[in-house]
Amino acid sequence: MTIDLQNYTESTWRPASSTARQRLLDPVLGTDLAYAGADSVDMAGCYRWARQQGGGALRGLSYPQRAELLDSIRQVLQTNRDRYLDISLQNSGTVERDSSIDVDGALYTLSYYATLGRSLPDAHHLADGERVSLSRDGSFGTQHILVPSHGVALLINAFNFPSWGLWEKAAPALLSGVPIVVKPATATAWLTYEMVRDVIQAGVLPDGALSLVCGRPAGLLDALEPLDLLSFTGSADTAAELRGHPRIQHDGVRFNAETDSINSAILAPDGSNQAEDLLVREVERELTSKSGQKCTAIRRIMVPADRFDAVAQALEARFSKVTVGDPRNPDVRMGSLVSRSQRRAVEAGIDALSASCETLFDGRTRTLVQAPDDSACVPPVLFGARDPDNCPAVHRTEVFGPVATLMPYRDAAHAFSLARRGMGSLVASVYGEDLAGLARAAEQLAESHGRVHLISPEIAKTQTGHGNAMPQSNHGGPGRAGGGQELGGLRALNFYHRQAAVQGYADALEHIAPA
Repeated sequence: MTIDLQNYTESTWRPASSTARQRLLDPVLGTDLAYAGADSVDMAGCYRWARQQGGGALRGLSYPQRAELLDSIRQVLQTNRDRYLDISLQNSGTVERDSSIDVDGALYTLSYYATLGRSLPDAHHLADGERVSLSRDGSFGTQHILVPSHGVALLINAFNFPSWGLWEKAAPALLSGVPIVVKPATATAWLTYEMVRDVIQAGVLPDGALSLVCGRPAGLLDALEPLDLLSFTGSADTAAELRGHPRIQHDGVRFNAETDSINSAILAPDGSNQAEDLLVREVERELTSKSGQKCTAIRRIMVPADRFDAVAQALEARFSKVTVGDPRNPDVRMGSLVSRSQRRAVEAGIDALSASCETLFDGRTRTLVQAPDDSACVPPVLFGARDPDNCPAVHRTEVFGPVATLMPYRDAAHAFSLARRGMGSLVASVYGEDLAGLARAAEQLAESHGRVHLISPEIAKTQTGHGNAMPQSNHGGPGRAGGGQELGGLRALNFYHRQAAVQGYADALEHIAPA
């Protein structure tokens, strides 16, 4: 049965618009799942209600009280976890392991920020640093503080993580006391819709704290005000369009973007067979997990020149064992892309890379498991660029699917320079045994990468994975990756707070931030 994804604004459920409706399809079978439409939604009214009703109610609570709201959300979602996994299988085409990355990742992030919030002061603002004297006798000084924004936070999310992508933004926003309006990518909005509906029906949040818009509403950005906030995940091209909007460019709406990223995995010069095996396993996991549809997925693999052929053969051996097809089949290890249009985009990227790279492995020659030929399934494809210095496409073209390119390097400095040619990435991982060498690699890569993942044999079983964005660590990257920052513990709250320097009599400042 096909369902309508309703919009939730001004604390009221509103049916999907009758015009300009968009279809959500099963990416494997091509059958209709849902319809979304939001062209009739009054965005100005939605934002106004959120600011006045939701914002006021949230700011009336202390940080520990808001933390309890997050835990209540987690409990509601935990109760419905199995249903969410089933929706993800149908709408995203992912096997249960990959669906759980999205759903369980959201539950873990909510739990983490709930725990973090309980440790914050029972207050309505936060001190930022120590008090500083501005007079010789110490009577006059300054204290920086962080206060919750009185605006609304618009969260525009990508299609690959309809669960985690929502709650990793929502958790720090709500903990900060800022109401949110959620705009999921339409292709996979069903899961976001069901989660929001369950939370609203449970009544665990104040009116106006959480709103939902499915589809393409008119005035999505036009109705924002200068002190509102926008957090975006998606393509660099879309981020550039958003940055050029008058509300952001002229009026000063605070903007955070997490965008395209051509991430790297590097086998250190000292890497033994054990380090090589760790890299090969991680590359396989990154290309098959969610069919390579992760902003943090490995896109470029750099190995010492004399290890190129050995690593190519090891990757080919692993990819040849991956079964791809309908995730309903228990023998399938890797499901589909989220849509057939996404398959066309991935295949266009494959064609672009094949024009300048050697094809080392093309899983598309293999038979899909119980999936029609016109499904959104695309098996892993591995390219080789034996002269990466003169192959600009591999450093500029991100194929958002199970595609990566292997390339040789001369020495460590050459490897770092190749990684930097991505012009800003979310993550780079390095595999080796020389701990001092790994530390030097981190220092070199940190300038152009938001996260550096160092893997040595000692942590082979405990490391969280190249592509997993953990709430304790920063998620974001410079340059092409968007220049934004999410997660990272309490750092995530900075986006939703305003900083001010308060100057005055020392005893008055004591009331603002006790020493």
